[in-house]
Amino acid sequence: MKNFVSLLFGLGLLLTHLGAQAQGVMSFEKDGHDFGNVPEGTMATYEFKFKNTGNQPVVIANVQASCGCTTPDWTKTPVLPGKTGIVKAMYSSAGRPGVFNKTVTVTSNAATPSTVLSIKGTVLGKDELKSKLTPAQLAQSPHAKLSTTAHDFGKVEVGQQPVVRLTVQNTGKQDLVMGMLSSTCNCVGYKAAPQPIKPGQSVPVELIYAPRQAGQSMEVVTMSSNDLTGDTKVTLRANVVRDLNAASMVKESGTAVPFK
Repeated sequence: MKNFVSLLFGLGLLLTHLGAQAQGVMSFEKDGHDFGNVPEGTMATYEFKFKNTGNQPVVIANVQASCGCTTPDWTKTPVLPGKTGIVKAMYSSAGRPGVFNKTVTVTSNAATPSTVLSIKGTVLGKDELKSKLTPAQLAQSPHAKLSTTAHDFGKVEVGQQPVVRLTVQNTGKQDLVMGMLSSTCNCVGYKAAPQPIKPGQSVPVELIYAPRQAGQSMEVVTMSSNDLTGDTKVTLRANVVRDLNAASMVKESGTAVPFK
């Protein structure tokens, strides 16, 4: 009986040991990345790649950035043993010249439940960056050309979010990376984050306008990028009303209606 109890105890320890070993392991290729010099206005993006070297699937529960200027993204599906996944860190350099050093913390069900990854670099203003490049390097830089520099939405109701579609062409010789949008109203944004544009390529880009106040509106939107010649601008106009139906009724009531 004593031997039987000892056998059960030993079996329990073995199962516990095996259970402890049955875990996923996130093995990152590297846990830090230095961007070097980054042109102001671009999104500095890096993908940290990892392999699951354990024996159970790895599921990333969350990735938390150390500041609002860094946006994380990651593989949302379980990463099976032997397979790879990514954790992406995107740093917005618009309006942030100087040195940056940021982290993203990865939380998962892996053997090491929390992993800290870091990104760093130096954001250079375009004038400063120009001074560091030779004429030959400047000639190789990207260049953004818009299909139009103005758009009129016409009559728009407060609360609506109309979309304008522009075409951005890269007439330069390196990838064009579009950055942040800026306007006095802070009411214009990208419908979807634009991807890098190859030399000679033309890509549609959609802007969402979200007016907050009624009246005639004119917004000059600055579209930052790594184009060293300067940022592109587009002017958006709209007649913003509180209620489109009410506005048309008022207009109709003010017109002369012949006797019937």
